[in-house]
Amino acid sequence: MSKQLHITQRNQVLSLMAQFVTEEATSLLAANKKDLAAYQGNDIAMRDRLKVDQSKISGMVESLKKLASEPDPLGVERFTFTHENGMHISNKTAPFGTVLIIYESRPDVTIEAAGIAFKSGNKILLKGGKESLGSNLVLVGLWHRALAAADCSLDWVQYLQFDRTQTQAFLQKPSQNVDLIIPRGGERLIHFVKKHATCPVIVSGRGNNFIYIDGEADLEMALDIILNAKTTKISACNALDKVLVAADLPRKHEFLSRLVQELGKKEMTIFVDDQFANLEGTKSVPGEDIWYEEFLDYKIVLGQVPDLQVAIDKINKYGGGHSAAIITANTEKAEIFMNTIDAAAVYHNASTRFTDGGQFGLGGELAIGTDKLHQRGPIGLQHLVTNKWYVKGNGQIRN
Repeated sequence: MSKQLHITQRNQVLSLMAQFVTEEATSLLAANKKDLAAYQGNDIAMRDRLKVDQSKISGMVESLKKLASEPDPLGVERFTFTHENGMHISNKTAPFGTVLIIYESRPDVTIEAAGIAFKSGNKILLKGGKESLGSNLVLVGLWHRALAAADCSLDWVQYLQFDRTQTQAFLQKPSQNVDLIIPRGGERLIHFVKKHATCPVIVSGRGNNFIYIDGEADLEMALDIILNAKTTKISACNALDKVLVAADLPRKHEFLSRLVQELGKKEMTIFVDDQFANLEGTKSVPGEDIWYEEFLDYKIVLGQVPDLQVAIDKINKYGGGHSAAIITANTEKAEIFMNTIDAAAVYHNASTRFTDGGQFGLGGELAIGTDKLHQRGPIGLQHLVTNKWYVKGNGQIRN
């Protein structure tokens, strides 16, 4: 790859990008309007993620400014050791090299995810979905304009205008070096990338998040958290899909009736298990498979469990490894839940909607990793690095 850019150059490019995105907001909105008009699908989440408005543009600009102000994530010493023979050994952060980001419908990924990867010293390959092509090409044009203005090679950010067949061929036999692939999209995209890729893949984005309402929960708090987690952004991977309710919850029927009523105002389809079959305004779960499903839609499942351990077992069996929450006044139960649930983010008395790099103080995110390697949860600037060992001697040999 190209010679490593100095931190001042990387910051200059990011600052210029913030300026250019602001200046070209009208052009971006016009391109996005055409993308939206051309989209013929009925996927609610896809359409929501595709849309760019002034709020999203402001988010892009703020992300770029924040990245430009962050310290350099490269060359950070993680470990140092002096050998008995006098050699000095240290471990420092280093860039991956070339990062390929494959994504669906989200033009903001062209800014926020690429910005993090660029600040981390990586060359960026972008492969966006055809539904957002117009928006993405405007943004990539701004990347190239910023790179040129900072006297950097345009190769640092490239857009791969491939169809599915070309993408598969590139994954199987890349025409240039690729060190890491990050798919941003639904399960079909992630499966496609994992199946065909010949280099490491960071799996991200699948939700299927659970909330457990313990018998010692504050019911008003539980209601507020469920409504927030489920209804504020249907297309988010941190949105709620399943609610488990303790069998011994006081005023259980009253609570569930209110919950169903409030969810119904959002035209939510509410599935329930056998224990809640008599709840008015609900449908019976069609089968076990629904417990594995991430909805990204106006759908939710309510079920009953006898105790905390069964709730934990059920979440660990069906959950997507993204986020899970417990609502309870009992801190001991909360600790057991949070230590035992197998998820990237676990919550006590808070909405799963906070699983986000910006909300976690990372200044943005490249993705939300649900695998345990190499980084779990929101992947921020400081995580999109590998490492290198530096060994300095004066002629030492090993006996």
